[in-house]
Amino acid sequence: MLFTSYGFIAFLCLLFVAYYFVPKRWQWGLLLAASYIFYAFAGWQCLIFIAVTTVSAYAVARLMARMAGRESDYLAAHRDSMDKEARKAYKAKAKKRRFGVLLCGLVLNFGILAVLKYTAFAVFNLNSALTAFGAEPLGIPDLLLPMGISFYIFQTMGYLIDVYRGKTQAEENFFRLALFVSFFPQLVQGPISRHGDLAAQLYAPHAFDARGFTYGLQRILWGYFKKLVIADRVLVAMQTMLDTPDGYRGVYVILLILLYSVQIYADFTGGIDITVGVAQCLGIRLAENFDHPFSSRSTKEYWRRWHITMGSWFTDYVFYPLSVTRPMMKLSKWSRRVLGNTVGKRIPVYLATIVTWFLTGLWHGAGWNFIVWGLLNCAVILVSQELEPLYARFRVKFPRLTASSPYGGFMAVRTFLLMGLFRSLDCYRDVGLTFRLWGSMLTVWNWGELGSGMMSLGLTLADWIILAGGVLTVAVVSRLTMRMDIRERLYDRPVLSWVLCGGLLLAILLFGAYGVGYDASQFIYNQF
Repeated sequence: MLFTSYGFIAFLCLLFVAYYFVPKRWQWGLLLAASYIFYAFAGWQCLIFIAVTTVSAYAVARLMARMAGRESDYLAAHRDSMDKEARKAYKAKAKKRRFGVLLCGLVLNFGILAVLKYTAFAVFNLNSALTAFGAEPLGIPDLLLPMGISFYIFQTMGYLIDVYRGKTQAEENFFRLALFVSFFPQLVQGPISRHGDLAAQLYAPHAFDARGFTYGLQRILWGYFKKLVIADRVLVAMQTMLDTPDGYRGVYVILLILLYSVQIYADFTGGIDITVGVAQCLGIRLAENFDHPFSSRSTKEYWRRWHITMGSWFTDYVFYPLSVTRPMMKLSKWSRRVLGNTVGKRIPVYLATIVTWFLTGLWHGAGWNFIVWGLLNCAVILVSQELEPLYARFRVKFPRLTASSPYGGFMAVRTFLLMGLFRSLDCYRDVGLTFRLWGSMLTVWNWGELGSGMMSLGLTLADWIILAGGVLTVAVVSRLTMRMDIRERLYDRPVLSWVLCGGLLLAILLFGAYGVGYDASQFIYNQF
């Protein structure tokens, strides 16, 4: 069931009415039923995989909770007979047993994800090696990839790790955990929520709140504007260039980088707006996933602002744990002893960073283009860290070149273009082709073709004007939201609020890429 389908709108209307008319103690049960109905539209087979994740997570979490309870009881019962060293040894042994249980849950679920998402990629690369040695290639399996599997598995595995660490309690009610895993607004493209932040809201009773409901509807409307008026319109021009990439070199590569930056931002943030808005209509606050990323002055800052919940997941559950593992600690000691403290202390951190970004790229897709994309981001971040002393001296020598000066604008534009350049790997999908097209920006000078060429990309002059107006509207609103809460301001001015919302709805109806016979494209991150 697409967010942009009429069926989804009807589904929401029925759910909102039922949600606030049923007894409050039944609300979370209604959300669970609605979530599974929503997911069933993606295919009944998908329900099997989300059910396996839910059952295994419930069993593993409850087992770890019982083990932790027995450990506490044992230590309390033997408080007087055990010395400090004995207690420490018992805790270490008990923690190791619990880690073994956690590992079973992680291996099962990440194994399912790996098989479904990466088997074809692995066989393709194996076939390349077999062909090189004259062997017969293997058949590439066509496996089902359930909608949003990366999102719900990462969210659920985060829950298991938090239970193991003692940061959240193991859910005793199986069906409540099922709701946390399957809460339908965030199944399509996140955000990746934490159990401690979301669970209590899902199960709590919610009375109808006119202000919150209004805010949610406004957020949904804004998401549809971004998706239908901007993202799906840009897609037409992009697809024309991507169908024959060698025919669109030089300046067209720059145009594609700019258009895809607009498209992915409008598509992804538009989907998140719909997700957060739907949840807010239900009285539930989800984590924000974006914080004005195109204002970032550096790659590191950009990734603190873009897809925030994914970045924090990899930081908390991959980078930090990897940095303090026993092999990494041994590597740290060895490298400091052999290479000196200055170089040695960097090696474990940089190695953990490289692994984290490799996995981040792999999470985005089963292809070398995604892996290269992740490693390029990693390289820029590491090089920037090494150059930080130079940057510091530069800031001292030129104190007027601050983030609030025109130089800050230059830094933001530089970061925007660099991220767009890397992101074009997602468009072309072929690493070699992408690098060749990057080179054509320096060797093919066809700027004179741009004006007429833009008219041959499937968009009319009216489309380009609408697109420019939509982008300008988003940019202005984004700028204003950095200074104020626009919805709070509008709530106290109901006439202006209704006029603006009516104008936004009219813009969607008149200029949106929708209608009878039109198949609105899937959200980009739905594939992940």
